[in-house]
Amino acid sequence: MKICVIGTGYVGLTTGAVLADLGHEIYCVDKNKSKIEKLIKGDIPIYEPGLKELIVRNKKRRLLHFSTDIQSVIKECPILYITVGTPTNEDGSQNLTALNEVIDTLVQTITSHKTVIIKSTVLPGTNEWIHQTLIEKGIDSRLFDVVSNPEFLREGNAVFDMMNPDKIVVGGKSPQSMKIIKTLYEKLDAPFILTSLTGAEMIKYANNALLATKISFMNEIARICDAYNVEVTQIAKALGTDTRIGPYFLNAGLGYGGSCFPKDIRALEYAAKQKNIDPEMLKAVQNINDSQIDLYIDKLTNKLTNLDGKKITVWGLAFKPDTDDIRESRSLLLIEKLLERGTEVHAYDPIVHSFEHAITIHQDMYDAIKGADALIIATEWNQFKTVDWKMVHDLMKGNILVDGRNIIDPKTVRNHQLQYIGVARQ
Repeated sequence: MKICVIGTGYVGLTTGAVLADLGHEIYCVDKNKSKIEKLIKGDIPIYEPGLKELIVRNKKRRLLHFSTDIQSVIKECPILYITVGTPTNEDGSQNLTALNEVIDTLVQTITSHKTVIIKSTVLPGTNEWIHQTLIEKGIDSRLFDVVSNPEFLREGNAVFDMMNPDKIVVGGKSPQSMKIIKTLYEKLDAPFILTSLTGAEMIKYANNALLATKISFMNEIARICDAYNVEVTQIAKALGTDTRIGPYFLNAGLGYGGSCFPKDIRALEYAAKQKNIDPEMLKAVQNINDSQIDLYIDKLTNKLTNLDGKKITVWGLAFKPDTDDIRESRSLLLIEKLLERGTEVHAYDPIVHSFEHAITIHQDMYDAIKGADALIIATEWNQFKTVDWKMVHDLMKGNILVDGRNIIDPKTVRNHQLQYIGVARQ
């Protein structure tokens, strides 16, 4: 099939590259000229394992193209994916500027039937609004179908997730559009969940809200474990054996971050309040997550007495491993709070080499800890699990390790005369 993907961000690039690998002819379009020029040259603006190789391979196969001529490509392609950003405002509402621009472009361009597939994460009711808006702006309803097809991609695993989905959620109004979606994904082995436009939107939010809830639940359990000197990892292991619960998202730590969970939970809370529903659990999930960093800043302060003037090293800046994304990273909040207390912050991350705050970023993890009073592991990169702890002890001025992701064996670091502070670890 000939497909236009509008928006070359994280979701758009992954969607376009995978669809091309499935054999479709894909045109990824964006109004950002410099980004498109870089993509044409083979420069990928994001770090995502396997994505660059996928893009290069399908460009060579002439199945993946990049362009800024959005209107011409829309006219040529019967299937349109919308993958533009829908950032969340402070109150949880969405900034739909980019989406509105796409709608205006569609109004100016549609002259033959288009299946408009929305992959952007949008609040419940938005796809119905898009359908109605196109009609109100003069597009004959027989010339388009709106389909809601949310993504469930994990950064760092996005290519794998799209090629091996747990489910394919499709919301729409016409049987014909549902058939088109099934044809698009016929090479993928996953159950289809067919629902309404708003039903598909709600599935996306409910999915992310439940995962975030599991994280905050375990962090609250960790606080209780701490008070009773109980090892939280043992609790998580036991819970994970229960098939009703499952082993995933049960790791206690500094909390969730990234481009999805924080904004999606705020957005779902906002959507609930628009219908006069007070989402108490969603608010609790966010409150636990927001206070988790303070808890471990306090633990560090208790050890050092005063953080003012201390040198603190943070290992890990990305919000999770195998990505360069620092959006709403726990490291970002952690560093902000450390700077507020007058600390000198040094950092290392395998992928992220720039940061918006006045900190010193090192290219070597051991250089970053020279003369440090304390070390904090904030992202669970694999290389932090195989560390020369004797070298760490010798290079540091102090001896405090805060394992904010519970990835280190406490006995190992204690054997090298380091004080271990984990998340409800004994």
